[in-house]
Amino acid sequence: MSQLLSIDQGTTSSRATLYGSSGEALATFSQPLTQHYPKPGWVEHDPEEIWRGQLDCIREALAGAAQGGVAGIGITNQRETTVIWERATGKPLHRAIVWQDRRTAEFTESLKREGVEPMVRQRTGLLLDPYFSASKLSWLLDTVPGLRGRCERGEVCFGTVDSWLIFRLTGGKSHVTDLSNASRTMLFNIQTLEWDEELLRLFKVPRAMLPEVLGSAAHFGSTSADLLGAEIPITGVAGDQQAALFGQACFTPGMAKATFGTGAFVVMNCGARPAGGEGVLSTIAWRLPGEPVQYALEGSIFIAGAAVQWLEEGLGMIAGPAEVEALARSVADTGGVYFVPALSGLGTPYWDPYARGVIAGLTRGSGKAHLARAALEAIAFQTLDAIRAMEGASGIPLSELRVDGGATRNDLLLEIQADLLGVPVLRPRCTESTSLGAAFLAGIGAGVLDTEQIGRRWALDRRLDPALAAERREEMYRGWKKCVQLSLGWAK
Repeated sequence: MSQLLSIDQGTTSSRATLYGSSGEALATFSQPLTQHYPKPGWVEHDPEEIWRGQLDCIREALAGAAQGGVAGIGITNQRETTVIWERATGKPLHRAIVWQDRRTAEFTESLKREGVEPMVRQRTGLLLDPYFSASKLSWLLDTVPGLRGRCERGEVCFGTVDSWLIFRLTGGKSHVTDLSNASRTMLFNIQTLEWDEELLRLFKVPRAMLPEVLGSAAHFGSTSADLLGAEIPITGVAGDQQAALFGQACFTPGMAKATFGTGAFVVMNCGARPAGGEGVLSTIAWRLPGEPVQYALEGSIFIAGAAVQWLEEGLGMIAGPAEVEALARSVADTGGVYFVPALSGLGTPYWDPYARGVIAGLTRGSGKAHLARAALEAIAFQTLDAIRAMEGASGIPLSELRVDGGATRNDLLLEIQADLLGVPVLRPRCTESTSLGAAFLAGIGAGVLDTEQIGRRWALDRRLDPALAAERREEMYRGWKKCVQLSLGWAK
């Protein structure tokens, strides 16, 4: 395997990693990304800061590359974030509206009242929510003076962050995206694999501003020689959660990964046909050359590691996240305490923005160790909620869960997760699955890798097998569901 460069453009940082012939990281450079909050619930990024920071990281990473040894560049990115720019100059016409932004909540609620959500769900696999790109783009078209006319004349480009970076890296020659990112815009039909005319009319989006959609391992263009000193092909692109699924080598239906960070994302490969179900999103995972599109089911958990962070910052119970495992291990169980960390509402499968946090089951004997353990159980229960919804939607039972992200350093969390799921939890040696997945896609697009080789490179660090009796698991889960009911609709 030749060297591959992975560009990982996240929500809070820009990062580039050079990978060697065995998939090992040779060099990684990152820069923080400024968050802009112009109004409550609004979140924006400066597209030029994204570009400059990423270009600096790319140049640093490539400084250690073998001469002519970079076979391809892979890009993975925060999804749904919406960027518009001038086609002729590459100049941004507004700050990027970030996936977290809620400014279009009233608009999406009005569309729900019009009864269009079933049509949107059937075509896109998504729920009507400000999370996705379409309502953000609609807001820009209605707000930026003269923008709609310029878009109709083909003078303006829209793209998610991958499109923006590719456009700048290629000197404006490529206005493209991949299927996985297109499927998160709410403008793309995941069954016909085309921009959907009815959705474009619904959101009043001119087709002329949309990027061309390619597979996830394809030729997206080549970097301008004056930028990086060489024309390096861009050969792999995927949204961050799809890239993590690929980096975890979840290539067959029923394989799933969970990324545990501040929040958590659970994604299951569901094969060559989209599956739909109550409370879970259906999305495109990837398409490889000569193969059918692969679909996935996705669950979003808003508060995972942030629950532990709240124990530290909100309650002062611990001095840092590293302390929570020892504290939680100091008791055999939670003593009947449950914690639903709905500190930002609840995601999959409830999708309730009005849910609020609940701690229940307290007795005179309850202490901070019981609450610490309940916080870890809460992360695992939320994952269980998402997995059960996915199993119901796909008809495919989970056989194992591959995990990554910073919270996977906590062995007790993974033990609890295995016990509650009733299947093994596997932590790989490389937990930077998102960046690695982009590199692997680039390797396939460049013709230097295949999925069989990638599967062999996946290496196990630790396997956690379930040790809890099924009856006890279900008893605990009933308690969790009871506590969730107390949480739902609290602030309505």
